[in-house]
Amino acid sequence: MSGSGLSPASDPTPHGWLNPRRGGGLRGVVIGVVGVLLIGLLLERGLLDLPDAPEVPEFQTVRAAHASSDVWLLDREGRPLQPIRVDHARRRLNWTPLEEIAPNLVEILVRVEDRAFHQHRGVSWLSVLGAIKDRLLHGSRRGASTLTMQLVGLLERGSGGWSGRRGLRQKWLQMRAAWAMERSWSKAEILEAYLNLVPFRGELQGIAAASRSLFDKAPSGLLPAESILLVAQLPAPNGPVVRTTARACALAARIDPEISCPELTTRAERLLRGRLPPVRAEVALAPHAARWLIRGRGPEIGSSAGLRSTLDADLQRSASESLDRQLAQLAGHNVRDGAVLVVENATGAVLAYVGGGGVDPSARHVDGVRALRQAGSTLKPFLYQLAIEERLITAASLLEDSPVELVMPTGIYQPNNYDREFRGWVSARTALASSLNVPAVRVLMVTGLAPFAARLRQFGYYVREEGSFHGHALALGSVEVTLWQQVNAYATLANGGLFVPLVLESDRQPPAPRRITSAESAFILADILSDPLARTPTFGLGNPLATPFWSAVKTGTSKRMRDNWCIGFTPRFTVGVWVGNFDGQPMREVSGISGAAEVWLEVMLAARHRFGSGGDDPELPPGADMIHRSILFEPAVEPPRREWFLTGTGSDTIRLHDGALRPSRIRSPGDGAILAMDPDIPPGLQRLVPRMSPVHPGNQWRLDGVPWPAVPEGWELVPGSHQWELLDGEGRLLDRARFQVRGATRHVERE
Repeated sequence: MSGSGLSPASDPTPHGWLNPRRGGGLRGVVIGVVGVLLIGLLLERGLLDLPDAPEVPEFQTVRAAHASSDVWLLDREGRPLQPIRVDHARRRLNWTPLEEIAPNLVEILVRVEDRAFHQHRGVSWLSVLGAIKDRLLHGSRRGASTLTMQLVGLLERGSGGWSGRRGLRQKWLQMRAAWAMERSWSKAEILEAYLNLVPFRGELQGIAAASRSLFDKAPSGLLPAESILLVAQLPAPNGPVVRTTARACALAARIDPEISCPELTTRAERLLRGRLPPVRAEVALAPHAARWLIRGRGPEIGSSAGLRSTLDADLQRSASESLDRQLAQLAGHNVRDGAVLVVENATGAVLAYVGGGGVDPSARHVDGVRALRQAGSTLKPFLYQLAIEERLITAASLLEDSPVELVMPTGIYQPNNYDREFRGWVSARTALASSLNVPAVRVLMVTGLAPFAARLRQFGYYVREEGSFHGHALALGSVEVTLWQQVNAYATLANGGLFVPLVLESDRQPPAPRRITSAESAFILADILSDPLARTPTFGLGNPLATPFWSAVKTGTSKRMRDNWCIGFTPRFTVGVWVGNFDGQPMREVSGISGAAEVWLEVMLAARHRFGSGGDDPELPPGADMIHRSILFEPAVEPPRREWFLTGTGSDTIRLHDGALRPSRIRSPGDGAILAMDPDIPPGLQRLVPRMSPVHPGNQWRLDGVPWPAVPEGWELVPGSHQWELLDGEGRLLDRARFQVRGATRHVERE
């Protein structure tokens, strides 16, 4: 500038005052360059200091500030289970030490980006002079930044500093920062920090993320061809793939001519064009649990040390492998998906959370632990528990397993057993353990729909509708539930009726347990579900439900074979398993014990092996308000045995009528029935005879609020809305049936 007297803006010649054809300008530039070099050498050696020198952080500060875009979900002992991505602006993994990076990558990087790296002190003057020469003689812009200067730029861009802007001043500040860095950092630290912070294609930042994404391996395992592809991205990470490929081929020709350019081209096209491959984690045992834990949270979740859970890595792996094996065996039966949940009863701590399994699940991201599915017979224990606690039945009460028709708003409901067979009179113990459907419906007729729906809500089931919405099918599990709710409910039985909310985070304090049922009724239910002889009529003796230690278990299959459950507990653990298809397709030929039960047994054995048997694993202790006595059945519908009763409900002899289910219910007409009068039949001949079951001579009928003496010819139909009521001998209401009569009121004789 001083040599020509012209400002750069007023110089009409190409390149302004740097044009080599202008003698005075050239001399000024040469003098300026020599001056800059002299000052730079003095600064480089610390012999000169200028104000406003950029501050350079220490290596340990930079390393400590490095944050992965993932937070690790850890098990109860701090072992890694699953990475959870919390930063979606960039993709980077944990800091990688230099000794864990392939030496060939470091060698290629230095050779290509900064040949004099090990000789200079932050600035390569040969590179600076070469860049100035190319600018003066050819008008080209060649980079002169060393790896140290590039690292300074990465750090400044990360902090929003000056290096994001171009200009001589910014370049000068970058050089000064590089000199300062070289005085306090080792060469190895500079290389390590550079490789952890440098951007690669797309959102990838750092060698760990790039190596995992593009080559599915750790940086220590990179081959020379892979290292060349990575280094070729550095000048323009998101530039055209064609340019990156050409640069890689040129590097290969210089570094290792045996590396094929066509192979590099093919590989670069496959990896870099379009969406980048995902970063596959070294350990990925609990993806669904991890996603659940970060719902509604921000990047502040957990810490650099990870988010610790209540899960156990060994049991989590074992449960996942057991599920995968069973799903592989059931593939021919159109079963693709499953889920497993294991909890510790006393604390509610979740020990294993497998939200999905199989080689090719129909919906990989669906969480089978939280997904709503039809419950099937798994709700029956809570129905029987309610009836026993309310002293409506005992475990020895006789229930009739025979065809029944129930009037529903949508038509006649005819429940059937799983095997389409009926067994006549059976005890409540046998009916529940063998999962008979008709006796369960009869028990629901005693307890009532609303009380049973309310009891399910107490156990943690989210029953949105009133009991009448489901009708008597509620006894057979028509409501949709989750595996999380199921396991929590069964753990409540294992805890003697105390509801302990399940927890997945180790540092979360759960609410205080609350009592849902009496300890006595919970004990009787657990005793029934642990009785292998009582389940023999349906399941036989040899089945996965018969464990070599005390356990209580129940299976369930939903309508049209869409869901198969097995849930059971020991005094210490509760294990729940579901198999089926997330898309709702029905399974083929999968029974209550051939589907989920096999997984349940394996996981229960694995839990005991991992945590020990807990002593001799005795059965649950009985409550104070109960007795254990020997009983006989008359007639001998079942063999003699010892049975548990709530105090005041026991009997030595269970007779068919005395021990049968009480009280009586209205058998006909059904509640909600609509009766149509026939205009071709005289009205006096159209009559209704109400019926009860079982029959008790002392019971009384009441029609529309008026006592009605039962007569053989019945009641003459009258159009309108009516209501039958059944009362016992003391006038207490036993049952009610509302019905309508529709049709003509008079008969016209025909000739």
